Amino acid sequence: MFPTFEFLGKTIGMYGIMIVIGAGMCLLVCNFLRKKYNIKFDDLILVMIAIGIGAAIGGHIVYGITNFNVIIETFAHIKDLWAKNFFQLLGYAFGGMVFYGGFLGAIAAILIYTKHSKVLKRDEILDIFAVSVPLFHTFGRIGCFLGGCCYGIESKFGFTVYDNKLNPSINGVNRLPLQLIESFCNLLIFLLILYLFKKCIMEKRLIFIYMLIYAPVRFILEFWRGDTYRGFLFGLSTSQWISIALVILAIIMLIVYSKKKAPVEKYEEEHSTN
Repeated sequence: MFPTFEFLGKTIGMYGIMIVIGAGMCLLVCNFLRKKYNIKFDDLILVMIAIGIGAAIGGHIVYGITNFNVIIETFAHIKDLWAKNFFQLLGYAFGGMVFYGGFLGAIAAILIYTKHSKVLKRDEILDIFAVSVPLFHTFGRIGCFLGGCCYGIESKFGFTVYDNKLNPSINGVNRLPLQLIESFCNLLIFLLILYLFKKCIMEKRLIFIYMLIYAPVRFILEFWRGDTYRGFLFGLSTSQWISIALVILAIIMLIVYSKKKAPVEKYEEEHSTN
């Protein structure tokens, strides 16, 4: 659609621009949210850096999993490959990023960071993360639309691209703007989770609420994806299988949290009446 533009003789990708804008917006929102838990700005910046590193690593790993056949073929013919060709193939296999991989990598980063932090609490950071991740994803999907990736199926309703050099396969085909649809869904999820956060509803469980909402949305939208390089197993994409796993995990964790909270509430009720 509008994948790149020239600035001072350099080609700049719109996807990267939208990622930077999304990260900036998340920083502004997180700076507001941190005040609820009295988190210092410096600590917020450090944990956000850790989240960014975890998201990048996780996103590339899961992308590599979707290209598992390429990795297998590369190592199967390693004797026939020059070192340069070998690393080029591995670069191709792990060169992209998958949102769910980034999400899981970010979660891992939060768990590791808060485990060793003396000032940050895991559940509080996860609550803030639950609010910010759909906002970041909103801008990320706009970047996908402008860049021409994660496109929708052929459709009478949509847009036709004619000169996308980064992804020529979408040229000349009218496609459903699935990226923008998912972006809008993420914006609604962000507003809902933000409301819950401000009202202290489902406190310290918002990450599971997010998973319970976004995962089914992603599962359904995957049926209208037009790209076929995402990895499939038994007719479902990699992201659809991850969506199923996240819904199951979210339900289990919400049940666990409710059982942990019930005795505390009962204790407080008994002592408040005495």
